[in-house]
Amino acid sequence: MDIKTVDAVMVRKCFLAGAKRIEANKEEINELNVFPVPDGDTGTNMTLTIMSAAKEVSALENPTMEQVCKAISGGSLRGARGNSGVILSQLFRGFSKELREYQGASVTVLAAAFERAVETAYKAVMKPKEGTILTVARGAAERAKQLAEEGEEDVLLFAEEILQHMKEVLAVTPEMLPVLKEAGVVDSGGQGLVTIMEGVLDALNGKETDFTLTESQPAQQKASGAGNDAISTADIKFGYCTEFIIMLEKPYNMSEELKFKAYLESIGDSIVVVSDEDIVKVHVHTNDPGLAIQRALTYGSLTKMKIDNMREEHNERVIMGAPQEAKKQAEEEKAETAPRKPVGFLAVSVGEGLNEIFKEIGVDYIIEGGQTMNPSTEDMLNAIAQVNADTIFILPNNSNIILAAEQAAKLTKDKEIVVVPSKTVPQGITAVINYMPDKSVEENKTRMTEEMRKVKTGQVTYAVRDTSMDGKEIKAGDIMGIGDKSILSVGGDIADVTFELFECLLDDDSELVSLYYGQECSEEDAQALADRVMEAYPDVDVEVHSGGQPIYYYILSVE
Repeated sequence: MDIKTVDAVMVRKCFLAGAKRIEANKEEINELNVFPVPDGDTGTNMTLTIMSAAKEVSALENPTMEQVCKAISGGSLRGARGNSGVILSQLFRGFSKELREYQGASVTVLAAAFERAVETAYKAVMKPKEGTILTVARGAAERAKQLAEEGEEDVLLFAEEILQHMKEVLAVTPEMLPVLKEAGVVDSGGQGLVTIMEGVLDALNGKETDFTLTESQPAQQKASGAGNDAISTADIKFGYCTEFIIMLEKPYNMSEELKFKAYLESIGDSIVVVSDEDIVKVHVHTNDPGLAIQRALTYGSLTKMKIDNMREEHNERVIMGAPQEAKKQAEEEKAETAPRKPVGFLAVSVGEGLNEIFKEIGVDYIIEGGQTMNPSTEDMLNAIAQVNADTIFILPNNSNIILAAEQAAKLTKDKEIVVVPSKTVPQGITAVINYMPDKSVEENKTRMTEEMRKVKTGQVTYAVRDTSMDGKEIKAGDIMGIGDKSILSVGGDIADVTFELFECLLDDDSELVSLYYGQECSEEDAQALADRVMEAYPDVDVEVHSGGQPIYYYILSVE
């Protein structure tokens, strides 16, 4: 079969086949993760990212190349989760930008698209690391360019050669990253990219794929403005929470955006308008959703439309008697109607105790998520919409969420978003505490970042797989004490492993320890552990807090 060009229909088919391929193999990719912790793993994050775009792509019938490319780029951009997901979304974004100008893409065009994809992804990462998904992607682009220069014209042979080279590059990633070599695995993100490419090749070979898409559970669902038992339906001024995405087909600049926002303000409130190059995400509370939709249609076609009757949802919630949901909804509606303030704070957290601590120190909105399910870029955008402030500081509190936060910051036009790169909850708490109202935004970001890096963090959890790491043989089910950069203690007893972790973190300068106990630990157990530490280290104060976090028995902060 000789394929000289691929059209929009074939690109759609290839993309969906790649999405289904990684969805079917995500657990195998998760198994390659070096850290054996029960977190939001690479395979899961890449799958959720590509499936976000796949939903939009699958909804297109007889699409043009531009429509397919917009759906791929926009869907993956908003659905990106974790570092691997954000990088994957940037690869798709660059590839789509190059491809969208052509109705039929030849080998030469595809090679240029591969190259642009890699350029876009590398720019998105502040400190690119070789031996990762980026290396495999660059290998694909280099082989694509070579094949195009050699005069290859058959798209199928072109794809086969690229896939083979990607596998060869993937096989040597352990030589580039010692941590991969020690664990005896290849890079999980690179494997994910190879898996997607295998699906693409299946489609080019004519293999039939079931494109039925399963509904994935997001990291957190933002309540859409429905009422609660503390609010009468009469207090809901605008009854319909209306959301949709505009796939831009006509000029849309800042002037047009301001006109559109002004129109929405004339028919409703709680307005959020976030625009990218090709899409505009809209959220408005109104009594006539049709008016918002009609005006939006003047800019392009609509997708992901959602209209909720907030008065009806309010009554259902009152009848069902969901006090926690009602409390959360009351807070969200209060945030939406609160007067605009100069500075606000968002923090990623999970666990009632930790959430309350963040609120007590001034955080306006908690983004539910963290280790087990990384929030997406769209989750971040929804949270940003809940804080009515000119400047918003975001505390990701997880190294795997920072890129998604930064991506959300780039997509936000009407607020200044400052991402403080906190990698742990203790770092995030320290950062917020060190905010100084009389200092500038830049001065505060510098101060918050410097102070949080003085905090040592320890986390105690269990291993989900066998591995060898940091000179330790770890078996599934072992208890692990994890420091900021490595696994410091391993054993079978939670208290003993936690105490050993303390011993690794404490030094002569240590003065204060905060111990946050999780869902599976009691206050009595935590206090006994604190007493044990204070007996061994009499000069150190230990504070015990209920964190309520899942998965992690204890989270430690040493200052």
